[in-house]
Amino acid sequence: MPGVAIPLAGVLCRPAAGLLAMANQDTTIKLDSARGILEHHGVHFPSRSLCRSVILGAVLSLAARGAESPPPPAAELSAGDAVVLGLIEGVTEFLPISSTGHLIIANQLLGLESAKQLTGRDGHLLWHKPPSRELPAGVPLTLKLAADTYTVVIQVGAIMAVVLLYWRQLLLMLIGLMGRSSPGFRLLRNVLLAFLPVAVLGLLLHDLIDKYLFSVGVVVAAQIAGALLMLWAERWRRMNSGIGFSKGEPSELTVSKAFGIGIVQCAALCPGMSRSMMTIVPGYLAGLNPAKAAEFSFLVGLPVLAGAAVYKGFRSGPAMIEVFGWSSVLLGGFVAAISALAAVKFLVLFISRNGLTGFAYYRLALAVVLILFSLF
Repeated sequence: MPGVAIPLAGVLCRPAAGLLAMANQDTTIKLDSARGILEHHGVHFPSRSLCRSVILGAVLSLAARGAESPPPPAAELSAGDAVVLGLIEGVTEFLPISSTGHLIIANQLLGLESAKQLTGRDGHLLWHKPPSRELPAGVPLTLKLAADTYTVVIQVGAIMAVVLLYWRQLLLMLIGLMGRSSPGFRLLRNVLLAFLPVAVLGLLLHDLIDKYLFSVGVVVAAQIAGALLMLWAERWRRMNSGIGFSKGEPSELTVSKAFGIGIVQCAALCPGMSRSMMTIVPGYLAGLNPAKAAEFSFLVGLPVLAGAAVYKGFRSGPAMIEVFGWSSVLLGGFVAAISALAAVKFLVLFISRNGLTGFAYYRLALAVVLILFSLF
């Protein structure tokens, strides 16, 4: 609907301008050697405001084009629902409170959990995978299947936010890959080592996780367990910060420490546990201060989130588009990108001053609310 997409984008741009102004504050954590190495190789730094404005304009243009002639959706996802889901994804993806857990809850509150098979405009049943010799019963196309895919695919918006904020580190890793920066190469190595375990285990257990773990009960248990872990980790950090710990850089992690962070991160495959938390906490133990641990978490999150979005999109993306249409996906991803910009900045500032304790208490409070909600 071209008459709706462009005005809606204009409305969203007004709060987006304020968030981008927050993002321009120079609180991004940088590797000490990054700027000098990049400038030595002739890399000049254009205005961050200009770069973000150009990219934001490109996103709006793509959103408008995608909305010009969308295929008729099989079910409706209102603009309000798309904004809510995008906002939850962007705000919670990089905070240690679990975006997946919050999105599961939001899907239930928004009525997106129906397992009833959808029908087309002509009354025929719709299939994600039609019955076949290998799969006699087939896989029906349901609102729940489309919504679960939607909440993963709009992570692309959160990925864009990290790319915009940490492009210097990404460029440094690229230069390291070309053999022109030792810190950049070590950082790239550590990011890949931390990514590898969760990628392998996620591929192996994907179907089992989708079938058995996507529920409010699992989210409640994970929220409580994660809160207790963060309280312990924060106490440990404060006790050890004065004896040589919390002084390292992500590029200085050893192979074993980077791989160990990846092993611990596998626990975040459980909805409600939080990938961010499960990289920041082992980052503490590996000798990173809160801000550096958060930075490393953001960088590791790029391949993790991109891999999940591509895998889910490849398997169920066409079904999701058939149900919701392109405009809802573009809107949700755009809102996720804008809100993630502010959330990443907020986390770096907050965790530098206060650590993880505040997030631990939030998780406990949310668990209590969910228990009461399920009882009544």
